[in-house]
Amino acid sequence: QVQLVDSGGGVVQAGGSLRLSCAASGRTFSTVVMHWFRQAPGKEREWVGGITYSGETTKYADSVKGRFTISRDNAKNRLYLQMNSLKPEDTAVYYCAAGTPPDYWGQGTQVTVSS
Repeated sequence: QVQLVDSGGGVVQAGGSLRLSCAASGRTFSTVVMHWFRQAPGKEREWVGGITYSGETTKYADSVKGRFTISRDNAKNRLYLQMNSLKPEDTAVYYCAAGTPPDYWGQGTQVTVSS
């Protein structure tokens, strides 16, 4: 079992950067594929990207490819989402999730990008 706590959200101007963190507890973090999702107001939850157990392989949605980077530190039980060149359409609540399909979710952290 994995418990997840998202943090790092905030308000940023378009073109700016933010780094989200996901703190995981539980002994299985290093064996779990991890993902980031987001949900904008009035829209369905959208997959942002994922990372394998070791962190060697990442995949991204086309909408964020080249701007967002997912990484993990298994020694610290941490998942990260580095977001650069942010756009107003990136405004959403961001969630980390464990498993494929996800079995466990963080509580979400709000990201607001102003134009």
